[in-house]
Amino acid sequence: MVDQPTTMCERLTMDELAGLLDGPRVRGAFVLRAVFDPPWSIRIEDEAPLSIVVLVQGAAVFTGSSGPVALAAGDVVLVRGPAPYTFADCTDTPDDIRILPGQVCIDPHGHLVDQSMALGVRTWGNSAHGGTQMLIGTYERSSEVGERVLSRLPDHVVLRGLDTPLVPLLVAETADDSPGQSAVLDRLLDLLLVRSLREVFVSRPDDAPAWSSARRDPVVDRAVRLIHHHPEHPWSVATLAAACDVSRATMARRFTEVVGEPPMSFLTGWRLAVAADLLSDPRATLSAVARQVGYGSAFALSAAFKRERGTSPSSYRRAAVEARGA
Repeated sequence: MVDQPTTMCERLTMDELAGLLDGPRVRGAFVLRAVFDPPWSIRIEDEAPLSIVVLVQGAAVFTGSSGPVALAAGDVVLVRGPAPYTFADCTDTPDDIRILPGQVCIDPHGHLVDQSMALGVRTWGNSAHGGTQMLIGTYERSSEVGERVLSRLPDHVVLRGLDTPLVPLLVAETADDSPGQSAVLDRLLDLLLVRSLREVFVSRPDDAPAWSSARRDPVVDRAVRLIHHHPEHPWSVATLAAACDVSRATMARRFTEVVGEPPMSFLTGWRLAVAADLLSDPRATLSAVARQVGYGSAFALSAAFKRERGTSPSSYRRAAVEARGA
């Protein structure tokens, strides 16, 4: 299934968390249920920008860059690529499966095991009735807007006992090979990701993106929402201040204190992140992109893009299209 073009209306009513899903959203989702009996070990080297793994039943050990972490049923692991990581029954079990880019699965001898370990509809492992069950969802593309959400996160975050009805819904849907299954899995996975990230931002505020702290100040929160929802507007500190019923000096001071950068710097970063994602669509003209993100002309957008990112929009587009094709 191919990505559908994003309308201007959709773009201008999103915040950064919504934008995260708009960029790497899985179409025809890579979502599966993994079922194992000991001994088992999976080394994941797929280089995916983001994966979410739920331990539905049993126990497991996750090993990332900072060492092993014991997991229990109900735990959720968010993993940022491209560094490899391992899930296993225990730390002493040698890797017996490697998952490579493109979700290619091989054994230690390099033999493909995708088919030999298939256990039914979106179910995979070494035992159909194994005591350990995991849900694995993988986002295989990233976006500029998405990076603004994820850039502060460490390479992995473990959420203990996340209480959400989404997990049993995902488990049920993976086994239901009915029409529309991929679309349902897309939406459920997106919802689980949003639910998990909200939990991360509350429990680990130091890992939250700067804009999320705006919620503690009603003035700054409104200003951030205006920027997110309407990047095409000719904003200045004065017009943001007027829209939020404060003085220009108050807006500049409070915004910088809460968000960590001046309002115009934040605006530029948001406009160019949205522009970069729009540029990945080869059908979008540079003039149209410029209008959608608040630049008066293609030349003005090009100048800002090259100044901030060190490359021209056309060069960026070529690289993005080539990466997506690959």
